[in-house]
Amino acid sequence: MAENRPVFGMDYGTSYFKFGPLWVGKYPEMVENRGYFPRMSKVVAEIRGIEPREIVVGPEVSEYLESREDLERLYYPMRNGVVPRDDERGWKVVKELTRFALLKHYPGAQSPLGGRFTGFYVVAALAAQAPTYMYERLFEIHGQLNSEEGKTLVRAMTIIPQPLAVAIAEKATTCVVLEGGHGNTQITPISRDVIRGAVIPLNRGGSDSDAIARQILKDLGYPELAREDKFVRMFKEMAGLVPLDLNSAISWAREHPAALTSRFRIPGTTVEVDMGDKAWQRFLIGEFYFNPGHEVFESYYSRGFPGPRDTIVGDRVIPGKVSLAEAIREAVSRTPVEIQSTLLRNVILSGGAFSWTVPAGLEGVAVDSPTKLSRMLRDAGIETQPKMVREPQFSVWRGAVVYGLFLPEGVRWDWSTMEGWRYFAD
Repeated sequence: MAENRPVFGMDYGTSYFKFGPLWVGKYPEMVENRGYFPRMSKVVAEIRGIEPREIVVGPEVSEYLESREDLERLYYPMRNGVVPRDDERGWKVVKELTRFALLKHYPGAQSPLGGRFTGFYVVAALAAQAPTYMYERLFEIHGQLNSEEGKTLVRAMTIIPQPLAVAIAEKATTCVVLEGGHGNTQITPISRDVIRGAVIPLNRGGSDSDAIARQILKDLGYPELAREDKFVRMFKEMAGLVPLDLNSAISWAREHPAALTSRFRIPGTTVEVDMGDKAWQRFLIGEFYFNPGHEVFESYYSRGFPGPRDTIVGDRVIPGKVSLAEAIREAVSRTPVEIQSTLLRNVILSGGAFSWTVPAGLEGVAVDSPTKLSRMLRDAGIETQPKMVREPQFSVWRGAVVYGLFLPEGVRWDWSTMEGWRYFAD
């Protein structure tokens, strides 16, 4: 392990971009994976003392937002983990976020780890289903940033699938990693390396829980609030619950109406949401991520509410409404029989989509993600106890940094194995 190597981890998540060099410590920095394209004129910008920009990323985005209509100028490039090849606006966001991260931590001539700084060793983590052109474009972007900034920000770079980074962080050799992000969930069997033919990238993630939360807000009479993505996410995080069994949880909630909080005030705002006698719908927010095919959601679909999109894997179509348990079964069925039992003994959950808590007093009715998935797998005939990583939002970044420390400098990028360092400066 090269402990003095200036490794810089970048986790291009669907909702948040996590980044930082080895020396930031236990936690990376985190900003929303989005960009804002302001339409403010140069004259108005000068009057307000704001630098005119084509694109704004990072914390400054909130300084440029004005009306609710301007929210349409916010751009999230990786809603499903993949930036389309011809999405130039999306690639501009990716490039500026990368520039923002590297410049923020550029140390100058002296490395904080000792000696002269000659550029970061960047380890970028992408979704397991990211196509080859995304690798090519990211290499191109990092090379361009060196040239545009007139200094060696990046000496070398490599790219790793996010689920493999999780396995590295957890020191797991043979396992199934479920990396649940905002826009997708990567169900990834791993036996030393990713078993690529068995990966199932569901088009389902935290954004789908957001979607059902948005519909609930509309039905409750809060259509304007439902238009704001960030508010919807905050409401979901405050109100959403994962039921052990949805039918039982709904019955319990209706029999004990005082047991569930029904009023939610968003901290730091003037906004309050009153769910009244519809507090039982809190369980729908969590259930939708784990099993959007439950019969209770049929009334939403009949009104035109869109379910998660199907996933095409090879010559198979994975229905968007498939339960997570059935998707795990499908992924493992594509691996050699002799390793299937070992894979199923070590199911690892990572990512913000699995970050559900159980309020005091609701134990047994509401559950955390490992308990929910264990019950679903048992109902599907699979006995196992999934494990949640200690800090699901940061596991990918930590695994990327570890990978960067152990990958020998002499291993050059090889497109046939998709591993090694791509050097920009020697």
